[in-house]
Amino acid sequence: MKYMLIMHGNPAIWDALPEERRQAVMNGHGAFMEATRASGELIGTAALDPDLSKAKVVRVKDGIKVATDGPYLEAKEFFGGFYLVEVADEERALELAAMIPDAAVDGLGIQVSPVVFYASAEV
Repeated sequence: MKYMLIMHGNPAIWDALPEERRQAVMNGHGAFMEATRASGELIGTAALDPDLSKAKVVRVKDGIKVATDGPYLEAKEFFGGFYLVEVADEERALELAAMIPDAAVDGLGIQVSPVVFYASAEV
């Protein structure tokens, strides 16, 4: 079963961490990717630019596209990235989520959501 392990960012929490802790978190992602590749569970991953001023929200109303700054800047957290994994069951997805270094940072966590539809870009 596929699960998305979603990391939420919070600039206030990240900026308050000592530099060595931030570096440890970043290095931990490399170790996590290596481990889940080796186990065959990693399908893909992506990290988003934490500079929210570069993000846009697109809406279409009456056939007209409108792009606005986004996401909603008043929010404290933002969608920072994800890992898409294929595992035997929810328990394994939870185990993997606990291995992501962000899960051990006070105030952060990893959202674990089952994937109900998946389509590859490959034909």
